[in-house]
Amino acid sequence: MKFGLKPVRDWRLGTRLALGLGALALTVFVIVGWVMVTSMKDFLDRRLDDQMVISQQGAAKEVEYYGKVSKIPPDWFAVVYKIENGGVTPLPGDQQPQDREEFDALARQALTADKFETEYLRDEGKFRLRACQVVKDEYIVVSAAPMQDRDGTISQLVTVGVIAFLAALVALVVGGQALIRKGMQPLSDMADTAHDISSHDLTDSGDLAVRVDSRGGGVEVEELREAFNKMLAHIDTSLVARTAAEQRLRRFIADASHELRTPLTSLRGYADLFKYAAANEPGEREKHLEKLRSEASRMSVLLDDLLLLARLDSAATEPPLRPEELDLSVIAEAAADAFRAGRPSHALDVDADTVTMTADPTRLRQVLDNLLTNAAVHTPAGTTVSLKVTAENGWAVIRVSDTGPGIPEADQARIFDRFYRVDDSRTRQRGGSGLGLAVVQSLVQAHGGRIELASRPGSTVFTIRLPRRP
Repeated sequence: MKFGLKPVRDWRLGTRLALGLGALALTVFVIVGWVMVTSMKDFLDRRLDDQMVISQQGAAKEVEYYGKVSKIPPDWFAVVYKIENGGVTPLPGDQQPQDREEFDALARQALTADKFETEYLRDEGKFRLRACQVVKDEYIVVSAAPMQDRDGTISQLVTVGVIAFLAALVALVVGGQALIRKGMQPLSDMADTAHDISSHDLTDSGDLAVRVDSRGGGVEVEELREAFNKMLAHIDTSLVARTAAEQRLRRFIADASHELRTPLTSLRGYADLFKYAAANEPGEREKHLEKLRSEASRMSVLLDDLLLLARLDSAATEPPLRPEELDLSVIAEAAADAFRAGRPSHALDVDADTVTMTADPTRLRQVLDNLLTNAAVHTPAGTTVSLKVTAENGWAVIRVSDTGPGIPEADQARIFDRFYRVDDSRTRQRGGSGLGLAVVQSLVQAHGGRIELASRPGSTVFTIRLPRRP
């Protein structure tokens, strides 16, 4: 079995951020440590060099009179050289190294200029050497100061710095990871919410009442949380609309199938009767043929309404309206004339002002015809129907009212639904399909208007408001 680390790209974001922060901190610590150690080394070297210069300057008179150096720290070395015939000769002294090879070489160089060197003296260690002429053209002093204290100080500084930086690095990575994990908790909450959503069955349900309710995380996380919740709210609204649309579609298909089945069944029955009459009772053929025409006409009207509703539903791809400049009063008078001719059992009062507007005259005539027919079908003979057209604040207002029994309050909320009937049996006997008011509402909305219903016993009023200039 093989074990291995996951690729860095597969690590959690908090871990990668913490390690990245640690790497950045380590780089900073190395740079700061290197600068600090280098500065300390330069400082200690300058300080040691200054001490050697002061020591040799203080020994100048002693060397001039006695030819030796005695006032130096006990762990230093010093050798006095006499300048003779262009060369140097060492003089005896108390603090000389066992091996003067490096001293001799540096003394010869000091004939021309003062010299500093760092050397490892045999059996003694690392020393800082300085050679200078303390008495011009007469004496040269070569001093050597041990560098163990300086190196020890640098080593201790490096050790303390490494320990302190490592401790700070560990604390930074561990603490940073904890802080990052806490700061990213709102993101984890959003991920949990997304997983929770994925566990819901949204096929037939529009309910997505899931939101991120956590707080904190800073301005950016708050903006992301707000955008996430807005997205969920939009999805929730879309799901509700989709579910409602699917339910309407199922109900529409079921109702349409039911409505089409009735005339088709009648057509088949009357066709069989016509066939029988043609063979056995020729006198009955015209009566059965008329029944066939009636049922075919009824089915044609139903299919026309269904086609119109389908076109209105897909108005974005197939505009169903052909607007033009018109006078609404002319259309109202034409609809009134047709109503009086077809429904002599109902009295009609018309009050139509001249209202010019831009709309589809054919569809507005269909709206008026449907509303007037609906008033006549659902009210008893002798009921007065009124049609009024006015202009109000840039709107064309149409009111169709009757003095019939009214619409029950329980049915008013669904009166514009497709295939909905207040009295199913009575409406079917009178030839209604339940699509008339649905067509009216869809056409009004296609014109950018709205339709309202107010009904009580003895008064039913449909009010349509259409923009005169869409």
